[in-house]
Amino acid sequence: MRAAVITAPNHPPVYGTYPDPVGDGPDAMVVDVLAAGLHHLTRGMASGAHYASNGAYPLVPGVDGVVRDPEGNLRYVALDNSTFGTFAERTVIDPRRSVVLPSDVDPVTIAAAMNPAMSSWLALRRRVDFRPGQRVLIIGATGSAGRMAIQIAKLLGAAEVIAVGREQDRLKPLIELGADKTATFDEVSCAADVDVVLDYVWGEPSAKAMMAMLTARADRSVPLTWVEIGGMAGQTAPIHGAALRAARFQIVGSGFGSVSPREIIAELPTVARAINDGAIEVRARALPLSAISHAWHAETEDRIVLVP
Repeated sequence: MRAAVITAPNHPPVYGTYPDPVGDGPDAMVVDVLAAGLHHLTRGMASGAHYASNGAYPLVPGVDGVVRDPEGNLRYVALDNSTFGTFAERTVIDPRRSVVLPSDVDPVTIAAAMNPAMSSWLALRRRVDFRPGQRVLIIGATGSAGRMAIQIAKLLGAAEVIAVGREQDRLKPLIELGADKTATFDEVSCAADVDVVLDYVWGEPSAKAMMAMLTARADRSVPLTWVEIGGMAGQTAPIHGAALRAARFQIVGSGFGSVSPREIIAELPTVARAINDGAIEVRARALPLSAISHAWHAETEDRIVLVP
């Protein structure tokens, strides 16, 4: 069959032939891949840089996708740490890590949106004690996952959502997505009195924003939970110890390991339904799998989806 194959760390994938997958056991199902998203997680896992990567090569990348099972059902599947991903004509899945989709869904839309949408959905549903009526601030709101996080926070009942990013021109359109306010990193202290921060940036920018917000809070005894989801500005952040002493403040992470597979699968149907119903705006760009070499390094605000 045809597939994208990576032979070594930090090597780009090459479109070529690869042995057909084989289902070994009752929990291994061979399926046809219809669409697979090219996510930041996909690149990180494939390069070996992501903490959940197993470092085994060669591999077919692709951490999730929309597939058709042997009975003709459409499924969204999230793969375990495997060397046989979804950037192929066929792959092998554990059906317990998938959900059956309505027959009328657009595979490209679902494949584009599920991974980035789940990042904020799981954070608010599984990692913090989030309650309707609370205020949410999103750092890195101009990215694909950040844009979805605005809408998801509102869907889950946030009273106010504040979108933070570097460029004011890119922040303005976020009001139309449901953001109540926007702020650059230099203005973040004006939005200090929130309950939850969803952070897709991390690194030094987040560390500076953290101190600016904590020192500007009207009442430092009011709880603030900072959820680290992504590391676009770096995997380490120089956090001052005073941040943890001078306010009722906690930092948690949200991702594989901190959220169990059982919890992830439990949330998938509701997220898929919200995407299919149009409650979450999706910006997707479909490309043939044969264009993987170009797509791997493409710079676009749309989520690239590869179609075998």
